[in-house]
Amino acid sequence: MNAVLSPLVSEFETAEQEAAYAAWLRAKVAASLADPRPALAHDEVERRMAERLRRLHEQKDLG
Repeated sequence: MNAVLSPLVSEFETAEQEAAYAAWLRAKVAASLADPRPALAHDEVERRMAERLRRLHEQKDLG
């Protein structure tokens, strides 16, 4: 991604949309930080996703 974005151009149409997105993002980050579940190592996530994708490909090949 080599796109150079102007700091003067917003990706939101209105200030209200930008504020709503910022509030949503802050809430998602706060919820993630407060999540008591144990964190997963990157390698474990990759292993689980590879297994999930393998099963999906098998289902697609069988269907």
